[in-house]
Amino acid sequence: MPQRVDLFDLETLQLRSGDGQRVGAEVRVDPLQLGGQRYPVAGGAVPARLDVSRTVTGYALRLRFDALLEGPCMRCVGPASLTISVDAREIEQPGEDDDLHSPYLDQSVLDLADWARDALVLAMPAQIVCSADCRGLCPECGVNLNEVDPARHRHEAAGDPRWAKLRDLKLG
Repeated sequence: MPQRVDLFDLETLQLRSGDGQRVGAEVRVDPLQLGGQRYPVAGGAVPARLDVSRTVTGYALRLRFDALLEGPCMRCVGPASLTISVDAREIEQPGEDDDLHSPYLDQSVLDLADWARDALVLAMPAQIVCSADCRGLCPECGVNLNEVDPARHRHEAAGDPRWAKLRDLKLG
């Protein structure tokens, strides 16, 4: 079982320019809030693999993990779970311009927890659903359309509400 690591000091690897090392770590991932709903990662942490390469003036970093998100389906509000594979890279090359500066690296201390959470958000699909063919909720009555026969679930046509007052007219 990898060691739980949220902050990692890259200097402890004692890498020289051109050297690289792979590190296994368990990284905490805070729950995500989407559309007012909470989507925690199963177990609160993920086993991750961190590849660190030392460059002449900085680091090249790669973070990989799979995270199981759990929470309500965005279509039918039933329980949903989704495994998301994350493969993120960061470059830290200090110099005159800050074009290659990682926001997750302060001096030699890497904030793995923040990087893992942000990378997970970027890898997420647009919707978390219970299944790809989820039919959601009926817009008229709110019934879960996955639990009823779609051929029998019907509503009377309400008509255009802009013409409702004309129904009250008595002609003749």
